[in-house]
Amino acid sequence: MIYTLLLSCLITATSCNRDSYKPSASDNIKEKGDVTIYTTTNTRSQDFTKGFIDFSTKFNMSPNTITLDPTQKFQTMDGFGAAITGSTCYNLMKMSKEDRTKFLTETFSDEKGMGMNYIRIAIGCSDFSLSEYTCWDKEGKENFALQFEEKQYILPVLKEILAINPSIKIMGSPWTPPKWMKVNNLTDLKPFDSWTSGQLNPKHYQDYGWYFVQWLQAMKKEGITVSSITVQNEPLNRGNSASLYMTWQEQQAFIKQALGPQLKAAALETKIYAFDHNYNYDNIADQNDYPVKIYNDAGAASYIAGAAFHNYGGDKAELLDIHNQRPDKELVFTETSIGEWNEGRNLEKRLMEDMREVALGTVNNWSRAVIVWNLMLDTDKGPNREGGCQTCYGAVDISKSNFKNITRNSHYYIVGHLSSVVKSGAVRIGAKGYTAEGLVYTAFQNKDGSYAIVLLNDAEENRKITISDTKNHFSYEVPAKSVVSYRWAN
Repeated sequence: MIYTLLLSCLITATSCNRDSYKPSASDNIKEKGDVTIYTTTNTRSQDFTKGFIDFSTKFNMSPNTITLDPTQKFQTMDGFGAAITGSTCYNLMKMSKEDRTKFLTETFSDEKGMGMNYIRIAIGCSDFSLSEYTCWDKEGKENFALQFEEKQYILPVLKEILAINPSIKIMGSPWTPPKWMKVNNLTDLKPFDSWTSGQLNPKHYQDYGWYFVQWLQAMKKEGITVSSITVQNEPLNRGNSASLYMTWQEQQAFIKQALGPQLKAAALETKIYAFDHNYNYDNIADQNDYPVKIYNDAGAASYIAGAAFHNYGGDKAELLDIHNQRPDKELVFTETSIGEWNEGRNLEKRLMEDMREVALGTVNNWSRAVIVWNLMLDTDKGPNREGGCQTCYGAVDISKSNFKNITRNSHYYIVGHLSSVVKSGAVRIGAKGYTAEGLVYTAFQNKDGSYAIVLLNDAEENRKITISDTKNHFSYEVPAKSVVSYRWAN
């Protein structure tokens, strides 16, 4: 265990205090065992530390027992990850190849790392790009092309990630259509020559549908299969540096009339997710239940896999509400950020809150995926765009002075604690028994039959907890203020 802890300190390049939490002798943590365990405390005394424990041979009489129930099945999991923005790719490409490969392996490899397996990229630019652009900025179909930022930064990084983990799922989201497709409003229909705000001119619905198809096919030619798209990032946000205002009525019409039929005609099986914005619909009353209103048109709904949500306004309970209204449609959580406004680099606070609200909170409310915002920003919170978020931190921050030293923030850990033990295709299952203030958990069964449970202990004291799958059980002393992930064969 000492070797494992020292190795974790070296791998994560963060301060480790080996004299902090030490498992009690009865925990019998070893170099191998029946159960694989990852532990992170909010002080980094354990920093995604890998350990092992054997099943117990003693009769279980513990009142602190959590029992898995594989007969109770919820959603199938797609994956967990982060956004690979232009800014993220720029920072990664500034690293030495050796350091970059090491970091990407630790992040995406199933065998040698956290196994993150779902990433989100922009279709064209985002507010974390090096410039504003789309892939079709001049009218005429001959003018469509992938751009410099994609060729120089994004594609090389995606290809390196896919070489490490070929089963990665990729989601694409546009921040803006080409400016020549925009109008000031749907009444005047006057040209709107701005990256920020505007609305999609209905006369360009078919052009924009063609744009999505061309982008998906261009990425495929580069060896990048995009498994899902959202129609518009934050459609109710007019203010981002690159943005488009798109009501549910507009999105419904665009999907039904153009996007859905064109993807189908091109034999593309890419999933379409509606909405991609906040739980509270930015407090715009007639946009409440945005995705459900789109689904109410059977023609549009036939093309849509489900809905995507962010958490910059409202509460995760909205996911449950949407699920209850349309249990036949999927839910994915596609963006959340840390920054100056929420003490984003304060791991003692953020690890607990983000694990409760984002990671476990969304999954326990039927989300099939958890994707956080920028995987990597520099220590100046960039590169970023004027008019976009200039106070955001990355899931990790890399030193701008040497592009080598990395600080891992809460979002890196919360996703990693899920992806390390819960694999694509796993099913969330029932878990019941021990409850306590500050204790949150969720359980899964992977496709290979193995069980996984991810647990948050937001209490000031260690908790000795027993976990049982009815056939086998084991006990582990969960440190105070920690996140623990477990996986074991059935």
